[in-house]
Amino acid sequence: MMRAWILPVLLVLCGSAVATAQVVKGSPVAAAALLLVFVLLAGMNSPLIFPRSISALEAQRRSAVDGRPVVFWRSGCKYCLRLRIRLGRSARQLHWVDIWRDPAGAAAVRAANDGNETVPTVVVAGRPHVNPDPAWVREQLFPPA
Repeated sequence: MMRAWILPVLLVLCGSAVATAQVVKGSPVAAAALLLVFVLLAGMNSPLIFPRSISALEAQRRSAVDGRPVVFWRSGCKYCLRLRIRLGRSARQLHWVDIWRDPAGAAAVRAANDGNETVPTVVVAGRPHVNPDPAWVREQLFPPA
């Protein structure tokens, strides 16, 4: 659980150090701007931007009932962030599993990716798809009639 917060915490600490240096130089406006940039980067790399994670077993159960895809992800992954941002509001309709919080989710990803924890791995109808195009994932939510 703590592993997911290492990068965001480091970004905030670095931003604080850079902002402090700017304040010491006499540039509080630059300090505030830099700190804001680092805090935004920390937020984007934190688990907070993603929908609430559930366990792999619960995600598979829900997916079997409603047919929605399961997304295996981890914080700090730029490809997971790209998928999340490009899906927009429809991301909340997917079942998200944080592999750093759920060992069964990590095992499912390794089983689908020859032992590697490659994310995002999206499972649709029991078939894993590694780093799929966000438009394709959206199509899986709203198939053409």
